[in-house]
Amino acid sequence: MPPPTELAEALGAIVGPEHVRVAQGQLTAYACDATPLFHAVPDAVVFPGSSEEVAAILRYATGHGIPVVPRGAGSNLCAGTVPLHGGIVLVLTRLQRILEVSPEELLARVQTGVTTHQLADAAADAGLLYVPDPGSRTVSTIGGNIATCAGGLRGLKYGVTRNYVLGLEAVLPTGEIIRTGGRLWKDVAGYDLTRLLTGSEGTLAVITEATVALLPKPADSGTGVAYFPSLADASRAVAAVIASGIVPATLEFLDRKCIAAVEQYAGLGLRLDAGALLLFGDDGDPAVVSANLDRIQEVCQAAGALEVTLAEDVARADALLAARRCSLPALSRLGALTVLEDATVPRHRLAEMVDRIDEIAARYRLRIATFGHAGDGNLHPTCVLDPGDGEAVDRAHQAFAEIFAAAIALDGTITGEHGVGAAKLPYLADRIGTDQVALLRRIKQAFDPAGILNPGKLGS
Repeated sequence: MPPPTELAEALGAIVGPEHVRVAQGQLTAYACDATPLFHAVPDAVVFPGSSEEVAAILRYATGHGIPVVPRGAGSNLCAGTVPLHGGIVLVLTRLQRILEVSPEELLARVQTGVTTHQLADAAADAGLLYVPDPGSRTVSTIGGNIATCAGGLRGLKYGVTRNYVLGLEAVLPTGEIIRTGGRLWKDVAGYDLTRLLTGSEGTLAVITEATVALLPKPADSGTGVAYFPSLADASRAVAAVIASGIVPATLEFLDRKCIAAVEQYAGLGLRLDAGALLLFGDDGDPAVVSANLDRIQEVCQAAGALEVTLAEDVARADALLAARRCSLPALSRLGALTVLEDATVPRHRLAEMVDRIDEIAARYRLRIATFGHAGDGNLHPTCVLDPGDGEAVDRAHQAFAEIFAAAIALDGTITGEHGVGAAKLPYLADRIGTDQVALLRRIKQAFDPAGILNPGKLGS
């Protein structure tokens, strides 16, 4: 590693000295992301303003064997942007231009420092919808969403980030700038490098621009909430809704612990005697939305719901959606350290998985609440801890290891949308097998023979 002064001069010559940080006090903010319990200080932080500057930085880093960790807003929950081996944190938030929104082609081109919320607003101004809707949408960047293949509340009906990425501009560790895909839904010329880079967590290339698909904005939307005696009852309702031929735009759940935390935090008038809350919604043609919501209400009642209420107006619908979106901040108020994980199981095993989580939490004497995407079986078990209690932190690590193992045993996976990063890497071989891990390493070697991009993560 070059001395700090030499490193600062080399990077400053590329991006300008004002866009380089090497002072210790400036580096600590980039030693972690939104993932608790992971921390490593970089040697430098640099803010490039163009793809060409990214390319020059990567050429320099490859030539000197310096690790490079690409980073957007740092809102990821898998320690994917923690610089485990020091080196350079490459912050892409200056790449924040919306280059094009095309209603005719139903697409947008954006630099990858644009936030999800900014792109969604630009699409809405054109009467269009950008579908991916992660919980961190107000701060998360498009590049970060693509790097982790982010999910969100619309995943059941519309899919996740990878379903809307048409093409990418990316910079290889050698400094080569490549373009994958393009402006077309149909394009099978060569290996699908666009899909390969989507979800690669900054280990293969640095994404600098994306062409994403948009949809016509739905004419109407509606939301409702159903309360159940138990999550098992709510899970049966979820299965019955899908079996009825309806694929809702939203189908989310909160367990009893989450309901109590959210109500204490936001005062939304939620029922505290319920074992589970199911938030449902749909969008599209007004007549179809109305019929679907009525049918979902009937299905929930037949499944034993304590109460089902349809939002009478947009304000109430927004309040119900806020109940789901504020689950994490609500739980965060219960302790100084909040560890939010994700695991996914088939829909019909959702209640079984939550029972496993509750049993594991009790055995390890931990407070773990669970919420998530009921429609696609994606759960977010969330543990509230005292960070000063090292013994409790150790128990939490052991508990989550068992939770991931339980998800795999139920034909599920260790992560549905947060990514592997450093947090889930110890469990990756259990999910995909050692042969596939070896294949990931060979792919990594092909893209990054010097091994500088995000070492200690996928393919390392």
